[in-house]
Amino acid sequence: MEIARKLDELGVNAIEAGFAAASKGEFEAIKMIAKENLKAEVFSFARGTKEDVDAVIKSDADAIFLVVPSSEIHLKYKFKRTHDQVLELAEECVQYAKDHGLKVEFGAEDATRSEKSFLKRLIATAASAGADIVTPCDTVGVLTPERAYDFFSDLTKSFPNVTFGVHCHDDFGMAVANSIAALRAGVKEAHATINGVGERAGNAALEEIAVTLKLLYGVETSIRLNLLYEASMLVSRFTGVQVQPNKAVVGENAFAHESGIHTHAILNNPLTYEPIPPELVGRTRRLVVGKHAGSRGLKAVLNEMGIYPKEEQLKEIFSNVKMLGDKGKKVTDSDLAAIAEAVMKMPKHKLFKLQELTVITGNKITPTATAVINVKDEVIVGAATGVGPVDAAVNAIRKAVQMIEPVKLDGYYVKSISGGTDALGEVMVRLSKGDKTTTALGVHEDIVIASVEAILSGINSLIAKSNGGVFDEHAREKPTLRIR
Repeated sequence: MEIARKLDELGVNAIEAGFAAASKGEFEAIKMIAKENLKAEVFSFARGTKEDVDAVIKSDADAIFLVVPSSEIHLKYKFKRTHDQVLELAEECVQYAKDHGLKVEFGAEDATRSEKSFLKRLIATAASAGADIVTPCDTVGVLTPERAYDFFSDLTKSFPNVTFGVHCHDDFGMAVANSIAALRAGVKEAHATINGVGERAGNAALEEIAVTLKLLYGVETSIRLNLLYEASMLVSRFTGVQVQPNKAVVGENAFAHESGIHTHAILNNPLTYEPIPPELVGRTRRLVVGKHAGSRGLKAVLNEMGIYPKEEQLKEIFSNVKMLGDKGKKVTDSDLAAIAEAVMKMPKHKLFKLQELTVITGNKITPTATAVINVKDEVIVGAATGVGPVDAAVNAIRKAVQMIEPVKLDGYYVKSISGGTDALGEVMVRLSKGDKTTTALGVHEDIVIASVEAILSGINSLIAKSNGGVFDEHAREKPTLRIR
Protein backbone atom coordinates (compact mmCIF):
# COMPACT_ATOMS: atom_id res chain seq x y z
CA MET A 1 0.00 0.00 0.00
CA GLU A 2 2.83 2.40 0.83
CA ILE A 3 4.48 1.67 -2.50
CA ALA A 4 1.18 2.21 -4.34
CA ARG A 5 0.69 5.57 -2.61
CA LYS A 6 4.23 6.62 -3.47
CA LEU A 7 3.77 5.60 -7.12
CA ASP A 8 0.57 7.62 -7.25
CA GLU A 9 2.33 10.63 -5.73
CA LEU A 10 5.15 10.09 -8.23
CA GLY A 11 2.63 10.55 -11.03
CA VAL A 12 2.47 7.17 -12.74
CA ASN A 13 -0.63 6.73 -14.91
CA ALA A 14 -1.25 3.07 -14.10
CA ILE A 15 -0.17 0.63 -11.40
CA GLU A 16 -0.11 -3.09 -12.04
CA ALA A 17 -0.69 -3.94 -8.39
CA GLY A 18 -0.22 -7.70 -8.61
CA PHE A 19 -1.64 -10.99 -9.83
CA ALA A 20 -5.11 -11.43 -8.29
CA ALA A 21 -5.27 -15.18 -8.93
CA ALA A 22 -1.80 -15.91 -7.54
CA SER A 23 -2.63 -16.04 -3.83
CA LYS A 24 -5.04 -14.82 -1.19
CA GLY A 25 -2.52 -12.21 -0.02
CA GLU A 26 -1.97 -10.90 -3.54
CA PHE A 27 -5.73 -10.69 -4.09
CA GLU A 28 -6.28 -8.79 -0.83
CA ALA A 29 -3.42 -6.39 -1.60
CA ILE A 30 -4.94 -5.48 -4.98
CA LYS A 31 -8.35 -5.05 -3.37
CA MET A 32 -6.92 -2.68 -0.73
CA ILE A 33 -5.08 -0.62 -3.34
CA ALA A 34 -8.18 -0.50 -5.57
CA LYS A 35 -10.17 1.00 -2.68
CA GLU A 36 -7.59 3.72 -2.04
CA ASN A 37 -9.08 6.07 -4.68
CA LEU A 38 -5.71 6.69 -6.31
CA LYS A 39 -5.42 8.92 -9.36
CA ALA A 40 -3.61 6.10 -11.18
CA GLU A 41 -5.57 3.26 -12.76
CA VAL A 42 -5.16 0.01 -10.81
CA PHE A 43 -4.43 -3.07 -12.94
CA SER A 44 -4.12 -6.74 -12.11
CA PHE A 45 -2.13 -9.22 -14.14
CA ALA A 46 -4.05 -12.27 -15.42
CA ARG A 47 -3.50 -15.26 -17.66
CA GLY A 48 -5.87 -16.23 -20.42
CA THR A 49 -8.38 -18.09 -18.25
CA LYS A 50 -11.84 -17.11 -17.03
CA GLU A 51 -10.79 -18.04 -13.49
CA ASP A 52 -8.01 -15.43 -13.62
CA VAL A 53 -10.36 -12.83 -15.08
CA ASP A 54 -12.93 -13.59 -12.36
CA ALA A 55 -10.27 -13.00 -9.69
CA VAL A 56 -9.54 -9.58 -11.21
CA ILE A 57 -13.26 -8.72 -11.30
CA LYS A 58 -13.63 -9.64 -7.62
CA SER A 59 -10.51 -7.63 -6.69
CA ASP A 60 -12.23 -4.39 -7.78
CA ALA A 61 -9.26 -3.44 -9.97
CA ASP A 62 -9.99 -0.89 -12.69
CA ALA A 63 -8.26 -2.85 -15.41
CA ILE A 64 -6.65 -6.12 -16.42
CA PHE A 65 -3.36 -6.94 -18.09
CA LEU A 66 -4.44 -10.09 -19.87
CA VAL A 67 -1.44 -12.08 -21.12
CA VAL A 68 -1.53 -14.91 -23.67
CA PRO A 69 1.59 -16.61 -25.17
CA SER A 70 2.24 -15.97 -28.85
CA SER A 71 5.66 -17.46 -29.75
CA GLU A 72 6.05 -20.93 -31.22
CA ILE A 73 8.34 -22.05 -28.41
CA HIS A 74 5.80 -20.99 -25.77
CA LEU A 75 2.85 -22.51 -27.61
CA LYS A 76 4.65 -25.82 -28.09
CA TYR A 77 6.40 -26.31 -24.74
CA LYS A 78 4.37 -24.27 -22.26
CA PHE A 79 0.87 -23.52 -23.47
CA LYS A 80 0.38 -26.59 -25.67
CA ARG A 81 -2.27 -24.90 -27.84
CA THR A 82 -2.64 -24.42 -31.59
CA HIS A 83 -2.78 -21.02 -33.26
CA ASP A 84 -6.54 -21.26 -33.69
CA GLN A 85 -7.03 -22.23 -30.04
CA VAL A 86 -4.98 -19.23 -28.90
CA LEU A 87 -6.97 -16.87 -31.13
CA GLU A 88 -10.25 -18.25 -29.80
CA LEU A 89 -9.06 -18.01 -26.20
CA ALA A 90 -7.85 -14.42 -26.62
CA GLU A 91 -11.18 -13.36 -28.13
CA GLU A 92 -13.22 -15.05 -25.38
CA CYS A 93 -11.16 -13.65 -22.49
CA VAL A 94 -11.02 -10.10 -23.82
CA GLN A 95 -14.77 -10.04 -24.44
CA TYR A 96 -15.47 -11.60 -21.03
CA ALA A 97 -13.35 -8.98 -19.26
CA LYS A 98 -14.94 -6.13 -21.24
CA ASP A 99 -18.43 -7.46 -20.53
CA HIS A 100 -17.64 -7.22 -16.82
CA GLY A 101 -16.58 -3.57 -17.01
CA LEU A 102 -12.81 -3.94 -17.02
CA LYS A 103 -10.42 -1.87 -19.07
CA VAL A 104 -8.39 -4.45 -21.00
CA GLU A 105 -4.74 -4.34 -21.91
CA PHE A 106 -3.89 -7.40 -23.97
CA GLY A 107 -0.33 -8.71 -23.70
CA ALA A 108 1.16 -11.02 -26.31
CA GLU A 109 3.79 -12.92 -24.34
CA ASP A 110 7.15 -13.45 -26.05
CA ALA A 111 5.85 -11.44 -29.00
CA THR A 112 9.33 -10.48 -30.16
CA ARG A 113 10.12 -14.16 -30.90
CA SER A 114 6.73 -14.85 -32.51
CA GLU A 115 5.95 -15.44 -36.17
CA LYS A 116 4.98 -11.96 -37.36
CA SER A 117 1.99 -13.19 -39.38
CA PHE A 118 0.49 -14.98 -36.38
CA LEU A 119 1.26 -12.09 -34.03
CA LYS A 120 -0.66 -9.75 -36.32
CA ARG A 121 -3.62 -12.12 -36.42
CA LEU A 122 -3.57 -12.22 -32.60
CA ILE A 123 -3.40 -8.42 -32.34
CA ALA A 124 -6.28 -8.05 -34.78
CA THR A 125 -8.35 -10.56 -32.79
CA ALA A 126 -7.71 -8.86 -29.45
CA ALA A 127 -8.43 -5.41 -30.86
CA SER A 128 -11.68 -6.47 -32.53
CA ALA A 129 -12.77 -8.16 -29.27
CA GLY A 130 -12.45 -4.80 -27.53
CA ALA A 131 -8.93 -4.58 -26.09
CA ASP A 132 -8.17 -0.98 -25.15
CA ILE A 133 -4.38 -1.40 -25.38
CA VAL A 134 -2.26 -4.09 -27.01
CA THR A 135 1.22 -4.72 -25.61
CA PRO A 136 3.56 -7.10 -27.48
CA CYS A 137 6.04 -8.18 -24.81
CA ASP A 138 9.80 -8.54 -25.19
CA THR A 139 9.60 -11.25 -22.55
CA VAL A 140 13.21 -12.42 -22.70
CA GLY A 141 14.78 -9.11 -23.69
CA VAL A 142 16.02 -10.08 -27.15
CA LEU A 143 15.26 -6.79 -28.91
CA THR A 144 17.92 -4.25 -29.81
CA PRO A 145 17.03 -0.56 -30.15
CA GLU A 146 17.17 -0.86 -33.96
CA ARG A 147 14.98 -3.95 -34.04
CA ALA A 148 12.60 -2.46 -31.45
CA TYR A 149 12.05 0.61 -33.63
CA ASP A 150 11.44 -1.49 -36.76
CA PHE A 151 9.25 -3.99 -34.90
CA PHE A 152 6.92 -1.40 -33.38
CA SER A 153 6.94 0.88 -36.44
CA ASP A 154 5.56 -2.02 -38.48
CA LEU A 155 2.83 -2.70 -35.92
CA THR A 156 1.75 0.92 -35.44
CA LYS A 157 1.52 1.36 -39.22
CA SER A 158 -0.31 -1.94 -39.69
CA PHE A 159 -2.82 -1.10 -36.94
CA PRO A 160 -3.23 2.71 -36.96
CA ASN A 161 -6.34 2.54 -34.76
CA VAL A 162 -4.75 0.38 -32.03
CA THR A 163 -3.08 1.89 -28.97
CA PHE A 164 0.16 0.01 -28.35
CA GLY A 165 2.24 -0.48 -25.20
CA VAL A 166 5.75 -1.82 -24.75
CA HIS A 167 6.97 -4.26 -22.09
CA CYS A 168 10.72 -4.93 -22.04
CA HIS A 169 12.96 -7.18 -19.98
CA ASP A 170 16.63 -6.44 -19.38
CA ASP A 171 18.36 -9.75 -20.11
CA PHE A 172 20.84 -8.03 -22.45
CA GLY A 173 20.82 -4.72 -20.60
CA MET A 174 18.79 -2.89 -23.26
CA ALA A 175 15.29 -2.70 -21.74
CA VAL A 176 15.33 1.09 -21.34
CA ALA A 177 16.84 1.73 -24.77
CA ASN A 178 14.31 -0.64 -26.37
CA SER A 179 11.42 1.05 -24.55
CA ILE A 180 12.57 4.47 -25.78
CA ALA A 181 12.89 3.12 -29.34
CA ALA A 182 9.34 1.75 -29.14
CA LEU A 183 8.01 5.11 -27.95
CA ARG A 184 9.77 6.78 -30.87
CA ALA A 185 8.03 4.29 -33.17
CA GLY A 186 4.59 5.42 -32.02
CA VAL A 187 3.92 3.34 -28.90
CA LYS A 188 1.89 5.30 -26.34
CA GLU A 189 2.64 3.46 -23.10
CA ALA A 190 5.76 1.99 -21.53
CA HIS A 191 5.79 -0.64 -18.79
CA ALA A 192 8.48 0.03 -16.21
CA THR A 193 9.46 -0.78 -12.62
CA ILE A 194 11.17 1.24 -9.91
CA ASN A 195 14.89 0.38 -9.85
CA GLY A 196 14.31 -1.95 -12.82
CA VAL A 197 13.28 -4.78 -10.47
CA GLY A 198 11.66 -7.80 -12.10
CA GLU A 199 12.03 -11.39 -13.20
CA ARG A 200 15.62 -12.53 -13.95
CA ALA A 201 17.63 -9.43 -14.96
CA GLY A 202 14.62 -7.22 -14.37
CA ASN A 203 12.44 -4.86 -16.39
CA ALA A 204 12.94 -1.42 -17.86
CA ALA A 205 13.65 1.09 -15.07
CA LEU A 206 11.05 3.83 -14.72
CA GLU A 207 13.54 6.39 -13.40
CA GLU A 208 15.82 5.93 -16.40
CA ILE A 209 13.01 6.15 -18.95
CA ALA A 210 11.49 9.26 -17.35
CA VAL A 211 14.79 11.15 -17.06
CA THR A 212 15.88 10.13 -20.57
CA LEU A 213 12.61 11.37 -22.06
CA LYS A 214 12.90 14.68 -20.19
CA LEU A 215 16.58 15.52 -20.74
CA LEU A 216 17.55 13.76 -23.97
CA TYR A 217 14.29 13.95 -25.94
CA GLY A 218 12.57 16.99 -24.41
CA VAL A 219 9.43 14.94 -23.72
CA GLU A 220 7.40 15.85 -20.65
CA THR A 221 5.66 13.09 -18.70
CA SER A 222 3.42 13.06 -15.64
CA ILE A 223 6.32 11.79 -13.50
CA ARG A 224 7.46 14.08 -10.68
CA LEU A 225 11.16 13.51 -11.16
CA ASN A 226 12.17 14.99 -7.80
CA LEU A 227 10.42 12.05 -6.06
CA LEU A 228 12.29 9.34 -7.97
CA TYR A 229 14.96 8.80 -5.31
CA GLU A 230 12.37 8.58 -2.52
CA ALA A 231 10.45 5.98 -4.51
CA SER A 232 13.65 4.06 -5.22
CA MET A 233 14.62 3.89 -1.55
CA LEU A 234 11.10 2.85 -0.50
CA VAL A 235 10.93 0.01 -3.02
CA SER A 236 14.45 -1.14 -2.15
CA ARG A 237 13.59 -1.23 1.56
CA PHE A 238 10.34 -3.18 1.15
CA THR A 239 11.61 -5.64 -1.46
CA GLY A 240 14.96 -6.20 0.21
CA VAL A 241 16.62 -5.74 -3.19
CA GLN A 242 19.49 -3.30 -2.84
CA VAL A 243 20.17 -0.82 -5.61
CA GLN A 244 23.58 -1.37 -7.22
CA PRO A 245 25.88 1.59 -6.39
CA ASN A 246 26.52 2.46 -10.05
CA LYS A 247 22.82 2.32 -11.02
CA ALA A 248 21.84 5.28 -13.21
CA VAL A 249 19.79 8.07 -11.57
CA VAL A 250 19.20 6.41 -8.18
CA GLY A 251 22.45 4.51 -7.41
CA GLU A 252 24.60 5.63 -4.49
CA ASN A 253 27.41 6.66 -6.84
CA ALA A 254 25.27 8.29 -9.54
CA PHE A 255 26.15 11.77 -8.28
CA ALA A 256 29.37 10.96 -6.40
CA HIS A 257 32.69 12.32 -7.69
CA GLU A 258 36.12 11.10 -6.57
CA SER A 259 38.58 11.71 -9.41
CA GLY A 260 40.59 14.88 -8.87
CA ILE A 261 40.12 15.82 -12.53
CA HIS A 262 36.34 15.54 -12.11
CA THR A 263 35.97 17.24 -8.73
CA HIS A 264 38.11 20.19 -9.79
CA ALA A 265 35.84 20.80 -12.76
CA ILE A 266 32.63 20.07 -10.81
CA LEU A 267 33.52 22.74 -8.25
CA ASN A 268 33.88 25.26 -11.09
CA ASN A 269 30.77 24.19 -13.02
CA PRO A 270 28.71 21.05 -12.25
CA LEU A 271 27.72 20.72 -15.92
CA THR A 272 31.25 19.55 -16.72
CA TYR A 273 30.53 16.06 -15.37
CA GLU A 274 26.84 16.02 -14.48
CA PRO A 275 24.47 15.45 -17.42
CA ILE A 276 21.63 15.13 -14.91
CA PRO A 277 21.23 17.86 -12.26
CA PRO A 278 21.03 15.86 -8.99
CA GLU A 279 18.27 18.04 -7.54
CA LEU A 280 16.08 17.20 -10.56
CA VAL A 281 15.68 13.65 -9.27
CA GLY A 282 15.75 14.36 -5.54
CA ARG A 283 19.48 13.73 -5.11
CA THR A 284 22.45 15.73 -3.87
CA ARG A 285 25.99 15.92 -5.20
CA ARG A 286 28.64 14.13 -3.16
CA LEU A 287 32.40 14.54 -3.33
CA VAL A 288 34.15 11.31 -2.34
CA VAL A 289 37.64 10.96 -0.90
CA GLY A 290 39.87 8.11 -2.04
CA LYS A 291 43.03 7.24 -3.97
CA HIS A 292 41.86 9.21 -7.02
CA ALA A 293 40.88 12.31 -5.08
CA GLY A 294 42.39 15.70 -5.81
CA SER A 295 43.48 18.18 -3.17
CA ARG A 296 40.84 20.71 -4.13
CA GLY A 297 38.02 18.19 -3.79
CA LEU A 298 39.46 16.96 -0.49
CA LYS A 299 39.60 20.51 0.83
CA ALA A 300 35.97 21.09 -0.19
CA VAL A 301 34.84 17.95 1.69
CA LEU A 302 36.81 18.98 4.79
CA ASN A 303 35.40 22.50 4.68
CA GLU A 304 31.89 21.08 4.46
CA MET A 305 32.64 19.26 7.72
CA GLY A 306 33.82 22.50 9.29
CA ILE A 307 37.49 21.47 9.11
CA TYR A 308 39.85 24.14 7.78
CA PRO A 309 43.42 22.79 7.56
CA LYS A 310 46.45 24.88 6.67
CA GLU A 311 48.26 24.08 3.43
CA GLU A 312 50.85 21.79 5.02
CA GLN A 313 48.17 20.01 7.05
CA LEU A 314 46.09 19.51 3.92
CA LYS A 315 49.06 17.89 2.17
CA GLU A 316 49.54 15.44 5.05
CA ILE A 317 45.82 14.59 5.17
CA PHE A 318 45.90 14.16 1.40
CA SER A 319 48.87 11.76 1.66
CA ASN A 320 47.16 9.65 4.34
CA VAL A 321 43.98 9.40 2.26
CA LYS A 322 45.98 8.24 -0.77
CA MET A 323 47.80 5.66 1.34
CA LEU A 324 44.53 4.18 2.63
CA GLY A 325 43.09 4.16 -0.88
CA ASP A 326 46.11 2.31 -2.24
CA LYS A 327 45.47 -0.40 0.36
CA GLY A 328 42.01 -0.92 -1.11
CA LYS A 329 40.18 0.72 1.78
CA LYS A 330 37.10 2.82 1.16
CA VAL A 331 37.65 6.09 3.01
CA THR A 332 34.42 7.12 4.70
CA ASP A 333 33.57 10.62 5.89
CA SER A 334 34.16 9.60 9.49
CA ASP A 335 37.59 8.16 8.50
CA LEU A 336 38.51 11.48 6.90
CA ALA A 337 37.46 13.39 10.02
CA ALA A 338 39.60 11.08 12.18
CA ILE A 339 42.62 11.58 9.88
CA ALA A 340 42.18 15.34 10.01
CA GLU A 341 41.82 15.31 13.80
CA ALA A 342 45.10 13.40 14.13
CA VAL A 343 47.03 15.56 11.66
CA MET A 344 45.72 18.85 13.05
CA LYS A 345 45.97 17.63 16.67
CA MET A 346 42.34 18.52 17.23
CA PRO A 347 40.35 17.19 20.18
CA LYS A 348 38.26 14.26 19.02
CA HIS A 349 34.73 15.45 18.63
CA LYS A 350 31.91 13.08 19.47
CA LEU A 351 28.61 14.72 20.18
CA PHE A 352 26.96 11.33 20.78
CA LYS A 353 28.83 8.71 22.83
CA LEU A 354 27.50 5.25 23.57
CA GLN A 355 27.38 4.70 27.31
CA GLU A 356 25.50 1.42 27.47
CA LEU A 357 23.76 -1.00 25.10
CA THR A 358 21.57 -3.92 26.13
CA VAL A 359 20.14 -6.34 23.57
CA ILE A 360 17.76 -9.20 24.34
CA THR A 361 17.03 -11.85 21.72
CA GLY A 362 16.24 -15.53 21.47
CA ASN A 363 13.78 -18.13 20.26
CA LYS A 364 10.17 -16.89 20.54
CA ILE A 365 11.43 -13.55 21.91
CA THR A 366 11.02 -10.31 20.01
CA PRO A 367 14.53 -8.80 19.74
CA THR A 368 14.64 -5.73 21.98
CA ALA A 369 17.40 -3.20 22.61
CA THR A 370 17.99 -0.30 24.98
CA ALA A 371 20.65 2.29 24.21
CA VAL A 372 21.98 4.81 26.74
CA ILE A 373 23.78 7.66 24.98
CA ASN A 374 25.78 10.51 26.47
CA VAL A 375 25.22 13.89 24.85
CA LYS A 376 27.32 16.70 26.31
CA ASP A 377 27.29 14.99 29.72
CA GLU A 378 23.53 14.51 29.56
CA VAL A 379 21.96 11.10 29.12
CA ILE A 380 19.30 10.11 26.60
CA VAL A 381 17.75 6.65 26.36
CA GLY A 382 16.18 4.89 23.39
CA ALA A 383 14.42 1.52 23.42
CA ALA A 384 13.14 -0.35 20.38
CA THR A 385 12.36 -3.74 18.89
CA GLY A 386 13.50 -5.16 15.56
CA VAL A 387 13.47 -8.21 13.32
CA GLY A 388 16.82 -9.23 14.80
CA PRO A 389 19.39 -8.00 17.35
CA VAL A 390 21.14 -5.71 14.86
CA ASP A 391 17.88 -4.13 13.72
CA ALA A 392 16.75 -3.66 17.33
CA ALA A 393 20.06 -2.07 18.36
CA VAL A 394 20.13 0.30 15.39
CA ASN A 395 16.49 1.24 15.98
CA ALA A 396 17.23 2.00 19.63
CA ILE A 397 20.16 4.24 18.70
CA ARG A 398 18.12 6.06 16.08
CA LYS A 399 15.18 6.48 18.46
CA ALA A 400 17.40 8.08 21.07
CA VAL A 401 19.13 10.36 18.58
CA GLN A 402 15.85 11.35 16.88
CA MET A 403 14.90 13.20 20.06
CA ILE A 404 17.69 15.64 19.24
CA GLU A 405 18.51 15.37 15.54
CA PRO A 406 16.38 13.55 12.94
CA VAL A 407 18.55 11.42 10.64
CA LYS A 408 17.72 8.83 7.99
CA LEU A 409 19.46 5.52 7.42
CA ASP A 410 19.73 5.30 3.62
CA GLY A 411 22.04 2.32 3.33
CA TYR A 412 23.42 -0.52 5.48
CA TYR A 413 26.10 -2.88 4.15
CA VAL A 414 27.83 -5.69 6.03
CA LYS A 415 30.60 -8.12 5.15
CA SER A 416 32.94 -10.54 6.90
CA ILE A 417 36.61 -9.58 6.62
CA SER A 418 38.04 -12.72 8.24
CA GLY A 419 37.01 -16.35 8.48
CA GLY A 420 35.39 -18.37 11.24
CA THR A 421 32.52 -17.80 13.64
CA ASP A 422 34.58 -15.12 15.42
CA ALA A 423 35.20 -13.26 12.16
CA LEU A 424 35.59 -9.52 12.16
CA GLY A 425 32.49 -7.92 10.70
CA GLU A 426 32.66 -4.69 8.75
CA VAL A 427 29.54 -2.52 8.62
CA MET A 428 29.23 0.52 6.40
CA VAL A 429 26.26 2.88 6.66
CA ARG A 430 25.02 5.81 4.62
CA LEU A 431 23.03 8.43 6.52
CA SER A 432 21.31 11.64 5.50
CA LYS A 433 19.80 14.71 7.09
CA GLY A 434 18.10 17.12 4.74
CA ASP A 435 20.42 17.58 1.77
CA LYS A 436 23.51 16.35 3.66
CA THR A 437 24.80 12.78 3.43
CA THR A 438 27.63 10.92 5.10
CA THR A 439 29.24 7.48 5.22
CA ALA A 440 30.77 5.70 8.19
CA LEU A 441 32.37 2.38 9.07
CA GLY A 442 32.29 0.08 12.10
CA VAL A 443 34.49 -3.01 12.60
CA HIS A 444 34.07 -5.53 15.43
CA GLU A 445 33.80 -9.25 16.15
CA ASP A 446 30.23 -8.57 17.32
CA ILE A 447 28.19 -7.42 14.32
CA VAL A 448 25.76 -5.62 16.66
CA ILE A 449 28.57 -3.50 18.09
CA ALA A 450 30.03 -2.92 14.61
CA SER A 451 26.62 -1.67 13.46
CA VAL A 452 26.22 0.64 16.45
CA GLU A 453 29.74 2.01 16.02
CA ALA A 454 29.06 2.77 12.36
CA ILE A 455 25.71 4.42 13.08
CA LEU A 456 27.03 6.66 15.88
CA SER A 457 30.15 7.58 13.93
CA GLY A 458 28.00 8.51 10.96
CA ILE A 459 25.56 10.52 13.05
CA ASN A 460 28.39 12.54 14.61
CA SER A 461 29.87 13.21 11.18
CA LEU A 462 26.49 14.11 9.68
CA ILE A 463 25.55 16.53 12.44
CA ALA A 464 28.91 18.25 12.05
CA LYS A 465 28.15 18.70 8.35
CA SER A 466 24.55 19.76 8.86
CA ASN A 467 25.45 22.41 11.41
CA GLY A 468 28.13 23.95 9.26
CA GLY A 469 30.94 22.22 11.12
CA VAL A 470 31.71 21.80 14.80
CA PHE A 471 35.36 20.80 14.55
CA ASP A 472 36.85 24.25 14.25
CA GLU A 473 35.59 26.28 17.19
CA HIS A 474 36.83 29.53 15.65
CA ALA A 475 35.20 28.93 12.27
CA ARG A 476 31.62 28.34 13.36
CA GLU A 477 29.51 28.49 16.47
CA LYS A 478 28.76 25.12 18.00
CA PRO A 479 25.25 23.86 17.35
CA THR A 480 22.60 23.98 20.02
CA LEU A 481 20.68 20.82 20.78
CA ARG A 482 17.04 20.80 19.75
CA ILE A 483 14.84 18.59 21.91
CA ARG A 484 11.74 17.42 20.05
